[in-house]
Amino acid sequence: MKELNVVLTELGISKVRLAKYLGVSRQMLYNYLGIEDINNWPKEKAAKLLSLLNIEKIEELSKIKITGDYIIEVENRLNEGVKDSSNKEIIADLKGFNKKEQELLSDIINLLKEKLSNDKTKETYNTYVYLFHFLQSMETNDELKYILAFMSKSLGFVDPLEFNFNKEKQLVFESIMYSAMTLYNNGGSSKVKLAESHKRFVQSIEQKKEEKLSRTQELNAVKIQALKELGYTEINEDNAKEVFEKIAEIQSRKV
Repeated sequence: MKELNVVLTELGISKVRLAKYLGVSRQMLYNYLGIEDINNWPKEKAAKLLSLLNIEKIEELSKIKITGDYIIEVENRLNEGVKDSSNKEIIADLKGFNKKEQELLSDIINLLKEKLSNDKTKETYNTYVYLFHFLQSMETNDELKYILAFMSKSLGFVDPLEFNFNKEKQLVFESIMYSAMTLYNNGGSSKVKLAESHKRFVQSIEQKKEEKLSRTQELNAVKIQALKELGYTEINEDNAKEVFEKIAEIQSRKV
């Protein structure tokens, strides 16, 4: 099977993706690859591998010419196979979504799983933690949607004149982003000005945190006052409605 490993390496097929394509665990794939004769593989798995490489029998491996067109063909078959296999795994969790939504969710989940499986570095982990924060906040900040649209356009995935959100705001945002990215790619401004700008950025965030903390403390004080006036020690299912109404009443006194 040494020759097979060479071909897989030249094609750039990772063990993770091949395992997904065959519908087995990585450990099981390593077990298969340790078997000298592919005829000793389960027939279904052997047939899938041969189909991926577009050969009828393993002896034809030596005749394979790794060209650009061949790599693209194999990659397309691999992508389709991985997609079909992964969809079967998670389809049970996607009931209630239409076909397009299911495909989108499947693609996102599969991509995240593949990236995290292939790269265990802290940098990759932190990147997806930030992505999670990004997704969590999208409903409260329209600019986050505009950032995604700008990047999709910049990378050539969608037409630059496509506007799926607020066209006027998107146009302004994308124009500013383009200017900022151009400045960044050209080396930016002076280090002194950049340092001052970043300092203001940090101060702005700290101010928001202080305002949030102050608001939290205020709400907590009102909650304590409401419980005290009602003669309760805590909020539970039985008194929640009454307590929240009392909190609203206390807040209205301060208006």
